[in-house]
Amino acid sequence: MSTQPNMQAEFSVKTIIAPLLAIMLGMIMVLLDTTIMNVAVPSLQKYFNSPLESIQWTITGYTLALATIIPLAGWMMDKFGAKRIFLMTISLFTLGSVLCALAQSSQQLVLFRVIQGLGGGMVSPIGMAIAFKLAPPEKKGTVMGMLGIPMLLAPATGPLLSGWLIGVASWHWIFLINLPIGIAAVIVGLKFLPDLERRFVPSLDIWGIILAPIAFSMLTYGVSEGGKDWNSTSALTGIIVGGAALLVFIIVELRQKQPLLELRVFKSSDFTRGVIISWALQISTFVSILLLPLYQQNILGRTPVVSAAIALPISIGAMLLTPFGGKLSDKLGSRTPVFIGLSLISVGLFLLSGLNINTGILTLIVPLFMLGCGMGLSMMPLNTHVLNSAPPELINRVTPLTSASQQVVASFAIAAIMGYLTSKIGERMAAVGEQAEILKVSALAFGDTFFVIACIAAGGAILSLILRKPRIYASLAEDPGSSDATVLH
Repeated sequence: MSTQPNMQAEFSVKTIIAPLLAIMLGMIMVLLDTTIMNVAVPSLQKYFNSPLESIQWTITGYTLALATIIPLAGWMMDKFGAKRIFLMTISLFTLGSVLCALAQSSQQLVLFRVIQGLGGGMVSPIGMAIAFKLAPPEKKGTVMGMLGIPMLLAPATGPLLSGWLIGVASWHWIFLINLPIGIAAVIVGLKFLPDLERRFVPSLDIWGIILAPIAFSMLTYGVSEGGKDWNSTSALTGIIVGGAALLVFIIVELRQKQPLLELRVFKSSDFTRGVIISWALQISTFVSILLLPLYQQNILGRTPVVSAAIALPISIGAMLLTPFGGKLSDKLGSRTPVFIGLSLISVGLFLLSGLNINTGILTLIVPLFMLGCGMGLSMMPLNTHVLNSAPPELINRVTPLTSASQQVVASFAIAAIMGYLTSKIGERMAAVGEQAEILKVSALAFGDTFFVIACIAAGGAILSLILRKPRIYASLAEDPGSSDATVLH
């Protein structure tokens, strides 16, 4: 069995730049596809002559596949090795991308997007686990900060890239662009990714592998359908079945000696606080990135390329501040950069809450730049804090746990926020009368929605003040079911 290379004695960026490059290439490819489809939906509707309800499943199917496969990442890393599984998932995602470009019908495209999701779901948690293990303790913030660049830039630049590719070529290229990136990631990974030490897993958690996909996929489906109509049969069925499966899953996992998702790590108050704050960060940033193009295209009538270009200050701020956030975390701990970052996000979102039909480009640039800076400062220090809060031998299980929880929380948040936006538009229309200008009141409703998101970010900033340096744990791996696996001060 291979062991982790000894990097503790002497560390430099050069020693891990090649492995990080392989991880970044894989993550960039997958994360781009979380937002690159949003701009392409109208083009796909026209090409396949399909209604929105059919094409929308190219996004929903991908999301469901992500939610289904994420819980398996930890077990597969322990069983087969992180390097092997990482390269296999990159290959599967690349294959799915090529198949998407060759799709002859909307049904085929949905199927191939599911294949993409089954490969892509494991890439981020496995990549983060590898990077965290490669970095020495005193440099984990710096290394995770470097890894945070693609995690922040890729989703923000996806719509811009999509609009450009569709404009100069066709929708096929939003998938074909993944082929050279995927091949490069596999080649670099084969040569430079180390074979890290892995735990022996005696048996597969059968109940976990059955219940987790049911719980996460049905909840995601139910919330997705609930965004259209919370009283619909499909929404209620998804939420009830998914919620029941989740409850049974939690009970089963807490009784398992080798669980699929290591829920016992929530015994750590440091870990739990970090995860809750990460949810606030996830909601405030990614929901905002979703709302911005809707506001610019539907209310202000801007093209996809123009609206994506206006959002570039988010990417610029994130790119500038992400490395600094990691270094600040190494020196001062996670609390300072996380508090400053979430405070910047809060202020930026409060400024966006003043949106109206006359809001100009220059008025958007400052709050969007603040949003990007806040993301850059807080995201990777917070991820580092969460990983540091878990026993080292459970890192393989913690990254899928946090990724899965964030996926579900993001799904709930998107559906809830979109429902709130719709209701606020209706309320404002009713308040001003039938002769009201639809675009004007809709713009004000967007402002109301950004105010709610700003409050969520502010709550995360306040909670970050009680973040502390994680405590040291007795090993849970010795006897995961034992009540003696406690926190040591």
